[in-house]
Amino acid sequence: MLARGDALLAQAVTRRVIERFAAIPDEAPPPPALADLSSREVEVLTLVAQVLSNAEIADRLVISHATVKTHVSSVLMKLGLRDRVHAVVAAYETGLVRPGVTTGD
Repeated sequence: MLARGDALLAQAVTRRVIERFAAIPDEAPPPPALADLSSREVEVLTLVAQVLSNAEIADRLVISHATVKTHVSSVLMKLGLRDRVHAVVAAYETGLVRPGVTTGD
């Protein structure tokens, strides 16, 4: 099928998938599982999920390295997570971040 140049999905299915993802707003409120986080903590978690270091997060948000560490620790505590790896997983599982979507510089 693909060798002949045919599509893997019918055009109607492809169109519905694109419409569905296009309808998801980029600035959606945080998922309910993250309701205990402040807006800054949500920002920090989003950047942690994009695999930014504390220094990179500090530069991006124009805050101190120590403040980033405080926010990361607070996120981990509030969500009952063990480490940054679990925070990344939680960010994806809650839909806070999606594969291939990053915030601007």
